[in-house]
Amino acid sequence: MKIKDGFTLRTMLGENIVVGEGLSQVNFNKLISLNETAAFLWKEVQGKTFGKEDLVKLLLDNYEVEEERAAADVDKLIDTWIKEGIIEE
Repeated sequence: MKIKDGFTLRTMLGENIVVGEGLSQVNFNKLISLNETAAFLWKEVQGKTFGKEDLVKLLLDNYEVEEERAAADVDKLIDTWIKEGIIEE
């Protein structure tokens, strides 16, 4: 997987927001907000190809979380990112 070109993480008013820059073909009816953990993962994989295992490892290495919980959270995050069209498989 990879974050699609043109999507950038910005901090606006204390919120982590994914924005499409120079993407006139994208219709944003809502902003995509990331919590601190999702923003951390985004920053770690931006510009890189990554898989579920990479995200789980980042969580395990940087947070006190059980592997099963990390894997479940990553599954939800990846599903959301795919649904929102901000990553490609």
